[in-house]
Amino acid sequence: MARRLRPVGLDFVEAAPLRLVFVAHMAAAPRRVYAALAEDVPGWARWFRAVTAARPVERAAVKGREIRLLGGARFLETVLAEDPSRRYAYRVDVTNAPGVRAMAEDWQLLAVGTGTVVRWTVAVDGSAPVRLAAALARPGLGYAFRDAVHCLDRRLTAMHGRPS
Repeated sequence: MARRLRPVGLDFVEAAPLRLVFVAHMAAAPRRVYAALAEDVPGWARWFRAVTAARPVERAAVKGREIRLLGGARFLETVLAEDPSRRYAYRVDVTNAPGVRAMAEDWQLLAVGTGTVVRWTVAVDGSAPVRLAAALARPGLGYAFRDAVHCLDRRLTAMHGRPS
């Protein structure tokens, strides 16, 4: 059953009761990484194994996404920040995940040489069982993130040749 979550802004990413932060390095330049994150939304299912379907949506001139994950979780999201050189962030507006009250994700991109350091923050407010489950899921989420970044980097290199 889908439920509407509390709308949050970018400040929630730093102030959430639970924040999971993961960092990885990519050979691809920030602009290419950003394009994969923000401009090729359906492409997420080709490089982030947990994502089974992704599509952009617009509601009342608000840019968003619909995401489906392995296991059946669904998210309807609103984009909060789009900066092709450094950031892509969104909040979850509607989900079928029980116990979640608010959620946002922030992908920060930092140019390092010809590559990119990617910092993914998952910010959550939810019931005590949700916070505990999310904290216990940290190693698995970290693995999924590192695998996704690796797959995306390989994909970008195959599509564009050299990384930058």
